[in-house]
Amino acid sequence: MRLEADDLAYGYPEHPVGSGVSLSIAPGEVMCLLGPNGCGKTTLFKTLLGLLAPQGGRISLEGDDLAHLPRTEIARRVAYVPQAQAGIFPYSAIDIVVMGRTAHGSLFSGPSAEDRRIAQQALDDLGIGALTTRDVTRLSGGQRQLVIVARAIAQAAPLIIMDEPTASLDFGNQVVVLQKIRQLADRGIGILLSTHDPDHAFAVATRVALMQEGAVIAAGRPAEVLTPERLRDVYGVDVTIEQLADGRTVCSPRYIEV
Repeated sequence: MRLEADDLAYGYPEHPVGSGVSLSIAPGEVMCLLGPNGCGKTTLFKTLLGLLAPQGGRISLEGDDLAHLPRTEIARRVAYVPQAQAGIFPYSAIDIVVMGRTAHGSLFSGPSAEDRRIAQQALDDLGIGALTTRDVTRLSGGQRQLVIVARAIAQAAPLIIMDEPTASLDFGNQVVVLQKIRQLADRGIGILLSTHDPDHAFAVATRVALMQEGAVIAAGRPAEVLTPERLRDVYGVDVTIEQLADGRTVCSPRYIEV
């Protein structure tokens, strides 16, 4: 499933956020979006999902204009992992994940045994199978976020948009989610995710887009885009980027001695 945005302007009524954004995500590709808080990443994602109408430009899914697709068809093509959120209703973890299967049923059908099997598999794959019957309002923020990631996986869409999926996770679970992202991409699923951690982009991204004030200021391979100079200009922090002996690239800030 190929997602394309062409000269996109986006925002809220009476409050434009960004313009001139063009990007594409191909099957099996991981594009990582980086930029400071308030630069428009979440609003851009909501527009790419059809939750907000574009203020200009065009969005297409496999050549079909997003504006002309019904919500059920969009849900079959694109899954969404929002930023970490508090649980409101006392659903069990597996009930939340099964909701991801809604796009594959009819309006009045309930979840099938196969839907529940797929949901349980998604929980197990993320190492949280023990949470199956737990009330999500009683889970930690990180556990809830893993449940939401499992819901997107169970949706079985060919494209997943993830808004800071690792933000509330501990170090170990960040690794679990990043590994799962690579596995999904290896299966041909396209991934668009945002993060504040350049190391995550170096670890999983095939391409990155760097945002500032609602615009994409650079896009391309991680090593080409995420340079010390650009990261300093965007985040106001001096960094060192190094390649380790095993081939991994890491980014660390240069702390000011006091």
